[in-house]
Order: sequence, then C-alpha cells, then structure tokens
Amino acid sequence: MDLTKLRNIGISAHIDSGKTTLTERILFYSGRIHKVNEVRGEGDGATMDFMDLERERGITIASAATQVRWHDYTVNVIDTPGHVDFTVEVERSLRVLDGAILVLCSVGGVQSQSLTVDRQMKRYHIPRIAFINKLDRNGADPNSVIQQMRDKLGITPVALQLPIGVGADLSGIIDLVKMKALFFDGSRGETVREDEIPADYQEAAQAARAEMLETLSMFSDELMMALLEEQEFSEEQLHTLIREATLAREITPVLMGSAFKDKGVQPLLDAVTQYLPCPRDRDVYAIDIDATEKAHKAGELAENESKRVPLSDSLDEPLVSMAFKTVVEQFGQLTYFRIYQGKIVKGESYINTRTGKKVRFGRLLRMHANDREDIDVGEAGDIIAVVGVDCASGDTFCGAGANYSLESIYVPEPVIRLSVEPLARDSADRLGKALERFRREDPTFQVSTDQETGETIIAGMGQLHLEVYIERIRREYRCEVMVGEPRVAYKECPTKPIEFNYKHKKQTGGSGQYAHVVGKMFLLDEDAEEPYTFINSISQGRIPQQYIPAADAGFRRALEKGPLCECEVVRVGVELTDGSYHDVDSSEKAFETCGWQAMRDSLQKASPALLEPIMQLEVEVPEEYQGPVTGHLSSKRGLITNTTSREGTAVILAEVPLAAMFDYANELRSMTQGKGGFSMEFSKYKEVPRNIQEEVVERRRKEKAERMAMA
Repeated sequence: MDLTKLRNIGISAHIDSGKTTLTERILFYSGRIHKVNEVRGEGDGATMDFMDLERERGITIASAATQVRWHDYTVNVIDTPGHVDFTVEVERSLRVLDGAILVLCSVGGVQSQSLTVDRQMKRYHIPRIAFINKLDRNGADPNSVIQQMRDKLGITPVALQLPIGVGADLSGIIDLVKMKALFFDGSRGETVREDEIPADYQEAAQAARAEMLETLSMFSDELMMALLEEQEFSEEQLHTLIREATLAREITPVLMGSAFKDKGVQPLLDAVTQYLPCPRDRDVYAIDIDATEKAHKAGELAENESKRVPLSDSLDEPLVSMAFKTVVEQFGQLTYFRIYQGKIVKGESYINTRTGKKVRFGRLLRMHANDREDIDVGEAGDIIAVVGVDCASGDTFCGAGANYSLESIYVPEPVIRLSVEPLARDSADRLGKALERFRREDPTFQVSTDQETGETIIAGMGQLHLEVYIERIRREYRCEVMVGEPRVAYKECPTKPIEFNYKHKKQTGGSGQYAHVVGKMFLLDEDAEEPYTFINSISQGRIPQQYIPAADAGFRRALEKGPLCECEVVRVGVELTDGSYHDVDSSEKAFETCGWQAMRDSLQKASPALLEPIMQLEVEVPEEYQGPVTGHLSSKRGLITNTTSREGTAVILAEVPLAAMFDYANELRSMTQGKGGFSMEFSKYKEVPRNIQEEVVERRRKEKAERMAMA
C-alpha cells in the first residue's frame, strides 16, 4: 500500500448537521454504493446507520467505519454520532485518525457539540477541514458561520469556495483556487461541470479570493512577496501552501455545499486527498515500557514521566497497533484496530502489552458499516477489524521485539445513574450478559451493584445514552426490565483543611494491630486533574516504607463513600508527615485500617459540601418564546451565559444543574408549541447551595431507610 495515497478521516459535528447524509454521498460518488438512502423518510435508511434503533430515531448511535476509493486514493472514513451522550464514539475515533471533516450547519453555525468536537480534535492534534452544509436551507449564512469559527473555536478559517446562491437559489459553488464555477449535473449531481464564474458573481469571487490570499500570505513569505509585487501564484503552489498550513493546524480550509441536494461533495473529497494528512505526515510516539521501568528504577525519571519512542510506518518493524473499539457479537468480540507500525497477518499471534498475554489473530476483516470482507493482512496506517480477540478499548498490541504502550483514550465521567432489574426472574441471566457486553463495548457505560440493596445500577453520559441501552436490552436480549428513577451522580468535597493524628490499636488473642498516622488533609483546586493526591513526607523511618502504600490505600478507600450521602469524595489531598509503628503488631492491614479511619474522621470534621453536575445547555426557540424560556431556566437555578438572535430564532446558552433537567424535553415542547429544540453536555461539577444540599441529603437518607426496611 502506498501510504501517501491513504487517508484516515472522521466526520464529526453537532446533532443534525448532516454527517451521515454527507457520508452516504461520499459512498455513492466513490462507487461504494449504487443507491442513495436518506437518514429519514422512505427507504432502508442510511448505509452507515445500520442499527434498527438508529434508523428509527434518525440519529447515529455508534461510529461506523468504511473504506472508499477516490481517484487513486484510498480513504478510510468513520462516521461518528453528534449527540454528546455518545461522545466516547467520537473520542476514540479521533484518537486513531489522521484528519477530520468538521461539518457545520449553515443556519445553526457553531453549536454546543461543535465546540466539544473541536476540543477533541485539538486534544489529539487532528488537522481538519470544515464543510458548511445545508446551504439549501432558508436562513443559510456561510459568512456568519466562518465568523463564528473565528470567535468561538479560535481557529483561522480560510474559505476556498463561495456558494452561487443560498437557500432555494443554491445552484453551484465557485472554486476560489481555480477561479471556476462548479455545477453538479445529473439526477444525483454525479457529473461535476466546470464553467466560467457567472457575471453577477465575478466581483464577489474576486473579493473572496483576495481575502483568501491575504490570510494565506500570513503563513508564506513567498505568497506575501508575490502579492506585494502583483505576481501570479500558481494553482499548484496554492494547493501546496494550503496543505502545509492545514497539516501544521494553522488554518482550517472551509468548503461549502449541501449534501442532501447533492452539491459540493466531490470537491470536498478532492480537498480530503489534497489537504488532509496521510499516515506518514503524522508523528506518532509510543511509551517504551521496558525503558521507562528501567529509568524509574535508576531514578532518572519522575513516576509520572515516561520514555517515548517514535514509530515508523515500515512493514519490517515489529507490529504496534491500538484496539480502539470493541463490539461483542454472537460469535465473539469484533475489535477495530489502527495499525501504526508493522503489519497484522492472519493466523499470527501478538502480545497485549497491558496484560502481557499472547493472542492469536485468526480472522481479519475490512469493515463497510455492518458488511465485512475477509482479508489476509493489515498494514501500517490502515484501520481493520479482528474477530475473536479478547481485549478492552485502548489496549496496545505489539509484535515480537516491541514492548510499547500507546497513550490511551480519554474517557469522561458518567453523570447520571439508573437502577435496573429484570421483570421476570428467569431473565436475570440475559440482563447480566447484556450489561457485561455493553460495559465492555462502551467505557462511559458503567455497571455497579448497590452493596446495601443489591440493586444493579447503570451509569452513563445522559438520559438518551441510558434509554438507548435499555431499549437494546429489550430488543437484542428479549429481556423486559424495570427502570428506577434517574439519579444524579453527586460528588462530595471537604471545604476546609484538617490536621489528623490517629492511632489504631486492637488487641485480641495472638498478635494485635497497631498503626499511627499523623498529617493533614488539604483541598485541591477545582481544575485539578486527579480527584485525590497523596504526598509522603515521612522522614527518619518514622513509618517503615512498606506500610506507606497501605496507609495511602486506606485513605483512598474512605473516599469511595462520603459522610453526606455516600457519594464519591473528590478534590482531596493528603500529606503524611509523621506516625509510629510497633515491631510485632504493625502490619499493612493495620495501616490501611488506620488510614481509612483517619480519613473518615477528617471528612466528618471538614464541613463537606455536595457537588452536582452542571450542564452546558443550548436552546433554540422562535424569538417570541425567548422570555418565557429564559425565565423558566432561571427558575431551575440556571445561569444564562449568552443569547443571540438570527433569522427570527433565539439561541440561548445557559449553565443548568442536571438535577433540574430530567423532563426538560417535554417542558420545552409545551412552552413553545413543539417549536423549540435543545442540546446539552456536561460542563463541570459545582457546589450545591446549602438549602438544596440539605434537601438532597435528607431525601437520600429516607430512600436508604426505605430500602433497608424492604430488605
């Protein structure tokens, strides 16, 4: 495989920006499919939305991969969901991709989930091109969208195209690099006709080209000189410059069109091959596990640092690949792999560096949504799937001679919980299988058991996230379940530092238990990366070194259930400064118990506060409903952060506690006669007002008492 002719791209955007419709057109124009299906309406539903639930709801739930040919290029495409509830699908796709298309609605512009996707692209240093879609809609305003990209995303957009008409008048696109008009003929726009720019668009096109060249000249002295000396800059030179600036993530080329109306998709595919990186253009580093351990032992590296090695795309080097997505199927687990170095050969065995176990790769597949094609080998730079490999998302697999680990995928914390139980006793086994499967497939879906009541608790990113899984349990496992009330994932944190001096003594027949710890519990900043930090300041062997990890484990164990309503405790730091031990009675168990008791006592004294998840909410309503909607949000303890109007529609941004948002969809519908829409995503944890905290604590105590009485 010629790696310079390979592109691995993802298509990401806010809900309903047209990602899946765009992917369907890409499949059609590249010859992958021969009939276009729409996301909604008659027909079989979009190719990439292969789950029944996706087709019924008209949304993408799971990311889907396919491979297409465009001219002499091979393009691996991953279509990702827009709903923030399925954000891990976007996260793990972007982790392994080389480039991305950011799709923006020409009316909605940069919306809340566009900001999340932008953050994810920046986290993994992904070069992107933007596609302003839905230019056939009334109120389409590409200039406004480009300005929002500057203001809200903090990037430098460079418009490479200009639409010929907007809304119902959209008839084609002007290519500002070639200075030609592009029209899309045929029943499905399959024939791209190049023509002269219409006379009434000549002036606008010249102005837009001048703006494009001026922006690009900021990244090229050659172009700057050519403009100053009024010399021509060739089309080839422009393509090279745009590519270099895109790969350096200094600019975002902006293309335009309407996927639904079959306009602008082929030039977008050309831009993917011209401007987005091939695997060779990305520098990929892995952590050398052996060298890191050696450096730690020698004291050359701090505990949180690691030795990194660059990966090559040579097929002769040992394999280094990442399992970025797992799907449990009837005949075993299907695992999606991105190969960074070497090759995967059917029938060979490779080592999972997390577990140290050797695993045989018996069947390799090329995926096309839900269809699959058997292959014998996967090469560096490629994305393939393997059947029957037992592993988790984020695991690194290496060939002989390499013991590397690739940086894992960022997984956000779940914010909502529900209890589930089977309606029929004989369904318990099926429910257990379903939950285990979904837990393995989706790192943001967590399953636990309430120790006191025995209830099964599921946790996820939002109501839609859990609703979809409950519906899948009913359909795919034929298991009817009873669902409890949604519960907010509260957390607790101390509000003042506490010094502790705790001695644990227990004397029963035989050897006793003795441990003594002295230190202080302090508060961490709101934006601390870890919820808990431990500092060992013991000197002169006051506590033997082997007992310190046990004391730390005790402190951590006490943070699992806080004193207010048994929620996880965060923003806690502990410094161990002194203590004592007994030659006979001290043990690791004694110090763990001592640490646990010391932390529990300290938390009781530290006036703990309850923290609640705050959601970033974006509401779109007709302007006449703006007053009632903002008033209603204020009554929910919401903080309005911004309001804008465009084309008779008010866009309200607010921060609102999740606890107040459980029935918001119905409330908004009734307030706006069904004309309002909203999207929300987790923003941060914030302290609950004292009066609300007392209500929550009292309610949780009553619930616990009732459950205990029933048990």
